[in-house]
Amino acid sequence: MATETTPPPAASRRPLAERALAERVRSVPPSGIRRFFDILATMDDVISLGVGEPDFDTPPGIVEAGIASLRRGRTHYTSNYGTLELRRALAAHLEQRYDVAYDPTREILITVGASEAVDLALRATCDPGDEVILHEPSYVAYLPAIRFAGGTAVHVSTTLADDFALDPAALERAITPRTKAIFLGYPCNPTGAVLSDAIQDQVAEIAVRHDLLVYSDEIYDRLAYGSYRHRALSSLPGMRERTILMGGFSKAYAMTGWRVGWLCAPAGILEGIVKIHQYAIMSAPTTAQDAALEALTNGEADVQRMLAAYDRRRRLIVDGLNAIGLPTFEPRGAFYAFPKITSTGLDSEAFAERLLHEEHVAVVPGGAFGPSGEGHVRACYATSEEQIAEALVRIGRFVDRLRG
Repeated sequence: MATETTPPPAASRRPLAERALAERVRSVPPSGIRRFFDILATMDDVISLGVGEPDFDTPPGIVEAGIASLRRGRTHYTSNYGTLELRRALAAHLEQRYDVAYDPTREILITVGASEAVDLALRATCDPGDEVILHEPSYVAYLPAIRFAGGTAVHVSTTLADDFALDPAALERAITPRTKAIFLGYPCNPTGAVLSDAIQDQVAEIAVRHDLLVYSDEIYDRLAYGSYRHRALSSLPGMRERTILMGGFSKAYAMTGWRVGWLCAPAGILEGIVKIHQYAIMSAPTTAQDAALEALTNGEADVQRMLAAYDRRRRLIVDGLNAIGLPTFEPRGAFYAFPKITSTGLDSEAFAERLLHEEHVAVVPGGAFGPSGEGHVRACYATSEEQIAEALVRIGRFVDRLRG
């Protein structure tokens, strides 16, 4: 005989749409960047220093490789790990540039952008309650990815006074018995900061001494300026066996829309990561992998051409912002400037919103990248020198009005 149940009073029930979402999803706010781009889409004559995307189109040789792939009927699944040709090329690339060797058959995975690599790394290794130390300000997706994986983020602040580099002493103070891993994103989005060799060495020593896992997102490794020379974290003593190294083709090769990234890890760790990838994704797009192979094989001249342009733009925007009276340290990596705007009397969100409405220049509030980003805005210089010059005129005009 069926048992009748009494439903709860209608007034006490939340709407199903509200109840359906998991708590870990409800607890993560929408991206602090998205609202400004939604506003921007409704306006004309906007100079965007907001989107972290190259303004260059994918170089023609890479595009042609993608087209040729389609014409050859390369429209089927690849191995879950990605094409062996691309994995072999990536292994050779990493060994040549950073002197770190990975087995392309067991230690390299091709992913749907570096974003999937970050998600996979965290979901495969975080148990509920595991603490992940995260420097901030940092890329907006890191904190939600930690939470979605069930981990707990422990923030370590970085500051303008230290050029937003991670302080090893502060890192060590953040370690507790529940610490599972350290998450690093250098060169850094949003600040353009890098880690010196000395700091990297200290971070590596701390990770080894405390037996911690390290996630290292090095998507901006090729965008390095001046005397700075990037080192893959896994190339340091004691780090290969405890580092999940991540990167991709979006930034250096102007391939954001192709969605190809990669992840390298010791075979025992990668085996678990691939479990999630094979059930959730199957494999990265075949055509995009073939285009990425061309990028690695023959794209170096294009990388150098775009890097030289970014370097000119870097100097233009940094010098211009400092001349306006918005203190801006010299970014040594990526393609972002992170000026301090506290002298205007506005917080970062009010500054960005008013600048967009009053002068049609889009920047991103620094607070979107963590509490240490408040008082700053992110300005992406992956746009033309002409656009940057005009943006500086408009920003200068806006700041002068604020200061009266």
